[in-house]
Amino acid sequence: MIDAHTHVRVARPSRDLAAAERFYVDGLGLDVLWRTSGHVAGEHDLVMVGPAGGGWHFELTRDPENPVEPSPTVDDLFVVYLGQEPDAALVRRLVAYGGEQVPSNNPYWDEYGVTLTDPDGYRLVLCSRTWG
Repeated sequence: MIDAHTHVRVARPSRDLAAAERFYVDGLGLDVLWRTSGHVAGEHDLVMVGPAGGGWHFELTRDPENPVEPSPTVDDLFVVYLGQEPDAALVRRLVAYGGEQVPSNNPYWDEYGVTLTDPDGYRLVLCSRTWG
C-alpha cells in the first residue's frame, strides 16, 4: 500500500502563517500548493508548501479559535537533501525571512550541512548529501 509513489504530508502548527510562508516560499524556494484563509468557524487556516508536482508537501496550520503553540525540540528536523553544499545566498535569504542559523544538536548535520530555525523555532537542515 505504501510505496515510492505514496504522497506524504507533514503538518505543523504555526504562530504566524504569513511569516512561515515567507520563510519556506520566499526563503527556501518552495511553492504554495494550497492555502485557506479568512477563517471559517471550526476550520484551520493553513498554507501547504512543497515542490510543484512533488510527492510530498509541508502543511503549516493555525486555528485562531484554539491556537496550538509550536513546541519544537532540537531533534524536530525537516531535512532537505541538496546533493551539494548549501549556497551561502540561500542561507542568508532564509535568515532574512525569519530564520536563524544554529548549531545542530547532532554533529552529523553540522558536518554535512547547515541547520536553521524557522520563525516557529522548528529546525530546517540543508544537507549537502544525497538520499539513496
